[in-house]
Amino acid sequence: MEEMRGHNGDTTLETRRRLAAAAYARTGAYDSAISSWFSRQTGEKFTPHFSLGGKLSQKLRYGENPHQRGAFYRYGSPNPGVGSAQQIQGKELSYNNLNDTDAAFELVAEFNDPAVAIIKHANPCGVAEASSIVEAFRLALRCDPISAFGGIIAINRTLDSATAEEMSELFLEVIIAPNIDPDARKVLEKKKSLRVLETGSMPDPAASGVILKPLSGGFLLQDRDNARIEAADLVTATRRSPTESELKDLLFAFSVCKHVKSNAIVYAKNKATVGIGAGQMSRVDSCRIAIRKSADAAQKDGQSEPLVTGSVVASDAFFPFADGLLAAAEAGVTAVIQPGGSIRDDEVIAAADSHDLAMVLTGIRHFRH
Repeated sequence: MEEMRGHNGDTTLETRRRLAAAAYARTGAYDSAISSWFSRQTGEKFTPHFSLGGKLSQKLRYGENPHQRGAFYRYGSPNPGVGSAQQIQGKELSYNNLNDTDAAFELVAEFNDPAVAIIKHANPCGVAEASSIVEAFRLALRCDPISAFGGIIAINRTLDSATAEEMSELFLEVIIAPNIDPDARKVLEKKKSLRVLETGSMPDPAASGVILKPLSGGFLLQDRDNARIEAADLVTATRRSPTESELKDLLFAFSVCKHVKSNAIVYAKNKATVGIGAGQMSRVDSCRIAIRKSADAAQKDGQSEPLVTGSVVASDAFFPFADGLLAAAEAGVTAVIQPGGSIRDDEVIAAADSHDLAMVLTGIRHFRH
């Protein structure tokens, strides 16, 4: 209106361009919402044209690195999480905070018992289920206390003051929980910079949805990985079947493996991770890195042998050779869970039998890139 008064009722070309961009962005988001609704009704996700509309939530200080610009957009996802969370204290969330916190909360939602996930650079460095949140936190932290420094913590229960007290002893970037009780809030208030998010509820790990990954000149679109493995889905491939306690640990480890960057190897004992190998180009390297980190954690914990001794191991994809399994066997694992499907499955199974390991196959792969 100021411009129009000063230009005989007209606006400048620059203003018209800015307003046109805003108008088409708004109507484009509206049309995207309608298109998405119709796609859900027809069951056809991969339509000839695909668009996604979001509303700007905040402009970020920068993107993944300081030389990149970044912003956070929300859209109408039914799943509670980072996009719908209320920040109750702390500094402004960064691009990496949001990305890592989302990864942590999606992981911890996999479990029914009280669970804690500690995330660093979108990979878990400790995950545990226990009878209480405080015990789950202690077990998760024990897996890799060095990497937990500056990490993100997600829990799947109300955060209580006892757990908040122990968490506040660490330097953390973000804590996210479905609920945070008043006493816990008072404890966390002492950490002025700590970002604390409350979601009200947990996401459904089995919910459908799509994941978009940009490429040069286009993007990839796929279903979100909502596959879940139960005991009835497993096929025992070795002479020995897993014991009941091994079976619980195997299912736990494979659930964690789903949220570790491939090539992913997870060692677990008593429903707590004791070694995690992530993002390596060879699977055997992931096996060895997890063993080494387990030894480091044991030393810090005052133990003489690596935490992996007596654990089970999960692999997100098949073992292409027996070397990775043999490395795990030599470290003291007792059981293995993996998808199967390698042309060398017989060789890998024979190696497991030679070390009296129980091995179960899932038939489901969990690559995560």
